[in-house]
This record gives sequence, structure tokens and C-alpha cells, in this order.
Amino acid sequence: MAGNSKRAIIQLESTEGTGYRYTVTKSKRLHPDRVEYRKYDPVVKKHVIFKETK
Repeated sequence: MAGNSKRAIIQLESTEGTGYRYTVTKSKRLHPDRVEYRKYDPVVKKHVIFKETK
């Protein structure tokens, strides 16, 4: 999927320190910097900030 695509596959890791991760794609053109999203962490059972990891 990532071959010549304009979208990059990234991992989002929880800031709560649980180690839970989401794998998503993002547009390289619209979001050239690292992104943050507020998503559900099932380990702590609440919504927290997830940050992009390399």
C-alpha cells in the first residue's frame, strides 16, 4: 500500500504509557510534521492523546 502512495503508514502510541498503538495512514502533503490525535485507549478505558512514533 505504501509504494508510490502519497500516504504514509504511521503508528500512534498512547501518552499514558500503556504501550497501546494504532496503525493509521496520513497524507504526507497535508501533515508533513508529526500528528497527535485523541483516541480511545482500551487499557485505561478512556480517551487520551496518541502521538505519532517513527
